[in-house]
Amino acid sequence: MRDALGLLTTFGRRGGALRAGALPWFPVVGIALGAVVGGVWWGAQQWWPAPLAAAIALAADLGCTGMLHVDGLADAADGLLPHANRERRLAVMRAPDVGAFGVATVVIVLLLQFAGLAARPASVLLLAGLWCAARALVAAVPAVVPYARAEGIATPLLDGARAWPALAIGPAVVLGGLGAGAGGAVAVVAAVVAGVAVIALAVRRVGGFTGDVLGAAVVVAEVAGIVVAAARW
Repeated sequence: MRDALGLLTTFGRRGGALRAGALPWFPVVGIALGAVVGGVWWGAQQWWPAPLAAAIALAADLGCTGMLHVDGLADAADGLLPHANRERRLAVMRAPDVGAFGVATVVIVLLLQFAGLAARPASVLLLAGLWCAARALVAAVPAVVPYARAEGIATPLLDGARAWPALAIGPAVVLGGLGAGAGGAVAVVAAVVAGVAVIALAVRRVGGFTGDVLGAAVVVAEVAGIVVAAARW
């Protein structure tokens, strides 16, 4: 649990270790993190207009995660979206700078998240379900998808990884339904589909996942779920 907190949040950062034993705790951390962000969202809506409350909730999410997943999204976009060969894509994702594809993708995704949060009443359970499902998905990826590099920062995740953390997606769907009705349940399913699409794109273009791809899958899944939940059900 401590390792998962250190990897996925700014809490316990010094104690976090990158190893497969942390993966089963990803969905649990997701529920807790989603509940925290959802609580901030709900509390802010009691005091401020919906757009400002959405901005506060978004800032809370970025603060709690240390922008780790957003950084992965930027790097993954720079590597996966332009025309390039496999080696060049992997090199771009490892580079410390951010290019036009990364900047544009992050801006669009954060705008969608902000607009989705501003468009509907706050729901703690909805975000708990979405955040849980996103992390349950990426926790299972190292067990079923090859690692794209010969060796890299995510290599320790491969030893002992299992697919069963994905079972937490079921309870996440229930949480989404409890928080926002049928639309919330559908939103969690849509989040998982969006995250799978990111992983599938990475497999097609670089032959597997990287740490950046996992971060991108988390963010895209969360935002896709929020957008679907904000629809006029």
